Amino acid sequence: MTRRATVRFRPHQAIMLAAVIGFVGSLPLASTRWYLLPILLVPLVIAIWAVRAGTDADDTGLRVRALLGQRRIPWSRVAELAADPRGRAVARLTDGDQVRLPAVRGTDLPRLVAASGQPLDDAPGAGPAQ
Repeated sequence: MTRRATVRFRPHQAIMLAAVIGFVGSLPLASTRWYLLPILLVPLVIAIWAVRAGTDADDTGLRVRALLGQRRIPWSRVAELAADPRGRAVARLTDGDQVRLPAVRGTDLPRLVAASGQPLDDAPGAGPAQ
């Protein structure tokens, strides 16, 4: 059995550019007083989040990554993939929990289902094929 490639969903890279601009823009303020130096941490944390956060999907399951941790969810625990009213993707689990999938939009659900190796027609809540 061959393993499918991992499909990765990440936040838009413009966030990284905004973090760099925020860091450079906060330098004059942070350099005026020593107690203002922690202001530089805000754009730094945003940059780390932009690199780290996201959702990975392969034929074994989902890996939901955040700033400080990650969660592995096998496909057997996923009852449904759906989009919330704001267009963000959520995975409804067999135990009733809902997990928001970072960087995955409702329009990305067909790609997410394809990564599972399941036919799109058998996936409830995945929406119409594009």
